[in-house]
Amino acid sequence: MSITKRVGILCLALFCAVSVKVQAQADTVLPASQGRVEGTVHRMPEVKEHSAKKALILSAVLPGAGQVYNRQAWKIPIIYAAIGGVGYYTYSNYTQMKLYKEEYLYRVNNNGASLHPNDADISNAPTSNIYNMYETYNKTFQLSVIIAAAVYGINLLDAYVFGHLFDFQISDDLSLNVMPGLNPYTSWNPTSGLGVSFAPTAGIRLTF
Repeated sequence: MSITKRVGILCLALFCAVSVKVQAQADTVLPASQGRVEGTVHRMPEVKEHSAKKALILSAVLPGAGQVYNRQAWKIPIIYAAIGGVGYYTYSNYTQMKLYKEEYLYRVNNNGASLHPNDADISNAPTSNIYNMYETYNKTFQLSVIIAAAVYGINLLDAYVFGHLFDFQISDDLSLNVMPGLNPYTSWNPTSGLGVSFAPTAGIRLTF
């Protein structure tokens, strides 16, 4: 056998051996842990939008709840102090109005007799004064109801407005600058004729 044939047979044998080895590696099944790349999927946290409508509803159901939702819990003592003061004022005027109203109606229907004979301030007062006291307390009672409604409305308005302003960011670099200057303008003088004069001006710049 010639040298050329021997070399050819040797190359063919090496080629077949390499092909079998590559095919065997390709047919090998890798374990699940080796067949994929392990990794952790990071999800962005969901950002809940602050709702001014929700703050309004919370304060409508329970005064001050919307302020807590807006992270302004320091307003709760103010709200309840106002509600308590107006509530006491309303109740006091109502009881006095009812007292003088019942006294007046009793006198009209019972020939001037008093419903409260043991109370000298009421029984000794003329019927006209009793009616005037009833009218006075009736008006103050109606006014106190209006004030109570206004306090409740302010509670709702505060929760709704600051609910809208919850995400409003104001820079720490808050400054107010006043810039003086001179503003040129033309003027006419009968002696010197047309001339240029200057008027003082001031500008204001607010940075936030």
